[in-house]
Amino acid sequence: MYNAEAALGKAKMRVAIVGTGYAAKLRAEALLQDERVQLVAVAGNKPERTHTFAQDYDIEAVAAWKELVEREDIDLVVISTINSEHGAIARGALTAGKHVIVEYPLSVDFTEAKELIALAKAQQRLLHVEHIELLGGLHQALKQNLDKVGHLFYVRYSTVNPQHPAPRKWTYNHEMFGFPLIGALSRLHRLTDLFGEVFTVNCHQRYWEKEADYYQTCFCITQLCFASGLLAQVIYGKGETLWQPERKFEVHGDQGALIFDGDTGFFTQAGEQTPIEVGTRRGLFAKDTTIVLDHLFDGTPLYVTPEESLYTLKIADAAEKAAQTGLTVFLTDN
Repeated sequence: MYNAEAALGKAKMRVAIVGTGYAAKLRAEALLQDERVQLVAVAGNKPERTHTFAQDYDIEAVAAWKELVEREDIDLVVISTINSEHGAIARGALTAGKHVIVEYPLSVDFTEAKELIALAKAQQRLLHVEHIELLGGLHQALKQNLDKVGHLFYVRYSTVNPQHPAPRKWTYNHEMFGFPLIGALSRLHRLTDLFGEVFTVNCHQRYWEKEADYYQTCFCITQLCFASGLLAQVIYGKGETLWQPERKFEVHGDQGALIFDGDTGFFTQAGEQTPIEVGTRRGLFAKDTTIVLDHLFDGTPLYVTPEESLYTLKIADAAEKAAQTGLTVFLTDN
């Protein structure tokens, strides 16, 4: 759909990054290793960090993302900044005729995300929402071994990260991070990729406040009933009021269970456990970047569509409504 060299009439696609944090640095390193692109500029929220980032990668520092997306010497914008800004930056970049890569979530607002997908189609520009959890060793091991457990009936996915003290940064900010399962959309996206359509959503969550805009802890527990009848429980927590770290994914069926605890996996039946090899979590941003560039230049398929990410965002939005009202949310096609 997008043959960049033919469409642009130039040897290299020119790329800019919005953001200066961990993901932005990994994107910059991946882009600098690819001869098909030229990394041109970066915009960030803090001038000092933006200038340091620009110096580190020998690119131009731009004062604001609005200025960046309007530049004629940019073909692709990579959005690796705080969640609450994703939607506005993606809209600005698409409206200006740029291709867009954005770290999940596409937006913290479901309606806005839906509009952005429509805008990308109208502009005939690529909109790719990163979901590197699908590329990692854990997810691949799950897919490869799922048929061993027989008929599925229960899944539990828990990621709990105690932090003492809790950092005062955007990931602990109500507005900047968004509702926990929107900000951490990958926790739900693993499930929708593996198990399909969701029928009902329950959710309970609470914050321990630190300041008006920041919290010291959040804890969220969500129950999804899939159209297949599968029941899934997702637990997400981080901060000071939590004491035991956990990163565990369990899949239970009538023929056995898959248990992944950290980077260790095994298939278990009555009295027997068989180890499962779990691949690395390293290099996934670089892999995502290469897949997108291959798609732009050669038309090779992507591993995830924006519509798939949007569906998971719809479930996360339902979880937020369920947490606010205490009621079960029934998902419809609307």
